[in-house]
Amino acid sequence: MFTKMFTKNLGTLDRTLRGILGVALIAYGIFTMGTLGVVLAVVGLVPLATGLMGSCPLYTVFKLNTIEGKPCFWKEGLKH
Repeated sequence: MFTKMFTKNLGTLDRTLRGILGVALIAYGIFTMGTLGVVLAVVGLVPLATGLMGSCPLYTVFKLNTIEGKPCFWKEGLKH
């Protein structure tokens, strides 16, 4: 179960956007300071971590995959 949860399921664009969003939230949180700053910095860790790992646990639960050339559940349903 644990290894299945962390299989790579993020494509290049998805990983890049998550990394940028994560770094932006962390940076904004650091410069904002206070409670809001801490919350934003902690929330920014999630997209940064998933982008660096190349795996999103929620994508696994919903059987999504943005890796180029890999089938997604909605594409599999269209093939007859």
